[in-house]
Amino acid sequence: MQFPDWFTTTLLLGVPLARWSVAAVAALAAYLVMRTALRLARGRIGGSAAADRPGRGLAEVRPVLAQVLDRTSGPLLAVAAVLIGLSMLDLPARWADRVAQLWYVTVALQLALWGAKLIDVLMQRQLLRHAAPGSSPQATVSRTLIGWALNTALWAVVALAVLSNLGFNITAFVASLGIGGIAIALAAQNILGDLFASIAIALDKPFEVGDSITVGGVGGTVEHVGMKTTRLRSAGGEQIVMSNTELLKGALRNFKRMQTRRIEFGFAVSHATTPEQAAAIPAVVRRVVEAQPQLKFDRAHFTGFGDGALNYVVVYVMQTPDYLQYMDNQQAINLGLMREFAALGVALALPARTVVVAGAPAASAGDAPR
Repeated sequence: MQFPDWFTTTLLLGVPLARWSVAAVAALAAYLVMRTALRLARGRIGGSAAADRPGRGLAEVRPVLAQVLDRTSGPLLAVAAVLIGLSMLDLPARWADRVAQLWYVTVALQLALWGAKLIDVLMQRQLLRHAAPGSSPQATVSRTLIGWALNTALWAVVALAVLSNLGFNITAFVASLGIGGIAIALAAQNILGDLFASIAIALDKPFEVGDSITVGGVGGTVEHVGMKTTRLRSAGGEQIVMSNTELLKGALRNFKRMQTRRIEFGFAVSHATTPEQAAAIPAVVRRVVEAQPQLKFDRAHFTGFGDGALNYVVVYVMQTPDYLQYMDNQQAINLGLMREFAALGVALALPARTVVVAGAPAASAGDAPR
């Protein structure tokens, strides 16, 4: 028997070797075509992304697409090329079904790789867009946690889809996973609550590392935001550790994000003050406040009669939130008021106390007060 006759009559899985050679050539050609097309697509998209103006139309999409295409697997391309060659053969039904299943697995794995890369790229872009440079390490923690959760969900769905396509009954497996997940969630609900609170802190950003905050009567500078706890450094120097859930339960005050500081303070003058002097005091206060830089006078009023004093309330606004500057300004205001009141002849009220002596005779109406 001549070689051509042997080559055309010899069967492998019911298919002549000649057809197998044609399939091999087709697979090689398909692989080269796919590799060339992928390289051209990368070059075209990369060049367009470099030429696009930032923030315009597809300028946001093309860089992402270029990075996703970089995650194309060479081995999976080779498997796809082989499957293309096999699809040209008249294989037995059993092997044809296996080829179809392998097609499903190959496509699912490549889509999962692209999806995982897309998640990573989008999370990285989100971090760069919203995180202040060097000031929010909890954003990195959050990105890691969210990226891990999304990737886990993606690969779990792909794995279940592949198993289902291969003929496995995944209904019981999914049900057991659900029951197990509920049991774990109930057992670790406090830990999971703090974990989700950490993610909420990173996404919503009520505070960042370096911010000065108070919550529930506890205050300090944020040093570290972890998956379960946040650490503060108090003004006294000690470290305060609070759970993330407790931090988000109540009202939280972030002093670092203050743009202005509204100050309200009061003082009292003696009852010996005349009505004319009392009426002149608000104007005196305004002049003293406006003499300080970065201060905007709001109001000063005689609010009422106290025990042995006439009460005044003053409100002004600082154009800077700096606390030390506030203390310097308030000190200057207090000293200025003392000088102005001395020049005006107004005495600041002194604390008064009435002492009743047990057994002492009551004063008659004609007695002069002492």
